[in-house]
Amino acid sequence: MSTLPKVAWIGLGIMGSPMSENLVKAGYDVTGHTLEREKLDRLTAAGGTAAASVAEAVRDADVIVTMVPASPQVEAVAYGPDGILENARRGALLIDMSSITPQTSVGLAAAAREKGIRVLDAPVSGGEAGAIEAVLSIMV
Repeated sequence: MSTLPKVAWIGLGIMGSPMSENLVKAGYDVTGHTLEREKLDRLTAAGGTAAASVAEAVRDADVIVTMVPASPQVEAVAYGPDGILENARRGALLIDMSSITPQTSVGLAAAAREKGIRVLDAPVSGGEAGAIEAVLSIMV
């Protein structure tokens, strides 16, 4: 049995797919959600678990990572009845690796704090190649 934290990964695009797969290779239990079925199939082929919704992905997670294009997408997956904040458990850590505005990050942290969820703003640099090779720079 793994003592590693359970990870929910939201956003399995050009960056998110290889990043989540690298966590699976490292022994993490990763449950992912994204809008494209083929990206979910790619995660399951790598040993991860596909979730039909954000709510399903985050329900049992210790750590939730979002890697989506920009502020509107972060807000879409974070807020609302099916979003991260309504469905993640208290004490979870939300790490947003998307390229979002400082205002979005501050607002998300404040809203999450009310739900007992910790937030790290952690954008990355290194592009698709860095994601595939697991050599991204992460600015937390």
